[in-house]
Amino acid sequence: MISRFAPAPTGYLHLGHVLNAAYVWNVATRVRLRIEDHDRQRSRPEYDAAIREDLDWLGFRWDGAAVRQSERADIYVRALERLRAQRLVYACACSRGDRRSPGRSGSAAYPGTCRERGLPDGPGMTLRVRLDPSVERFVDLRLGPQEQRPYLQCGDLAVRDREGNWTYQFAATVDDLDQGITCVVRGEDLIESTGRQMQLARLLGREEPPVYLHHALIMKTPTQKLSKSDGDTGVRDLRARGWTPRQVLDAATSSIIAP
Repeated sequence: MISRFAPAPTGYLHLGHVLNAAYVWNVATRVRLRIEDHDRQRSRPEYDAAIREDLDWLGFRWDGAAVRQSERADIYVRALERLRAQRLVYACACSRGDRRSPGRSGSAAYPGTCRERGLPDGPGMTLRVRLDPSVERFVDLRLGPQEQRPYLQCGDLAVRDREGNWTYQFAATVDDLDQGITCVVRGEDLIESTGRQMQLARLLGREEPPVYLHHALIMKTPTQKLSKSDGDTGVRDLRARGWTPRQVLDAATSSIIAP
């Protein structure tokens, strides 16, 4: 089992990240550290350094050097060209405020407004990949059999946004394929990403998808998960209060935050 721990350096680690790390390192035999800094506007080098320091303090060890998405543009361009060769990529001028069709679970599915317009690529344009109707099936290691229809959930998938950033869905799919990831472990809030990433990976030539485990989340309230702004659950803050690595791990894995 080769997995990855893939935090975004847009803030410090909190107990939710620690819980995910505990699952990843428990399930996998090898773990790669991927810094998902595709969001260039929000990512900060100080968070990158702090993430690696906190992981080391907690006792998590990863294979090789950390990989940063900001350093992998050539790999993403090659993947994009593979999709272009299949005539699957098109430029989209739509903004978030433009009309969307309701997706499954109430999410916004792109209705294909620019699919046949033949717009030129350029500044301020989103790049999308055509997702034809498919049914994606997988067996989650925790939640059991799942069935998803990405074309109804999200419509044609954005792979590069209007600011020129590679999207999470595209970068994560390409990275999982390129890094040989065979097991994806993440929170259950991301389960709807699975079908679209499976379909995209197949278009990129992946023959067998990874296995998936979507774990429960630590909730701040019954309807709100932890965020990086929650100082009382941040690893840095808990360390400053004198917590030991064992206390932090126990708090995360038992979903109990000590006073």
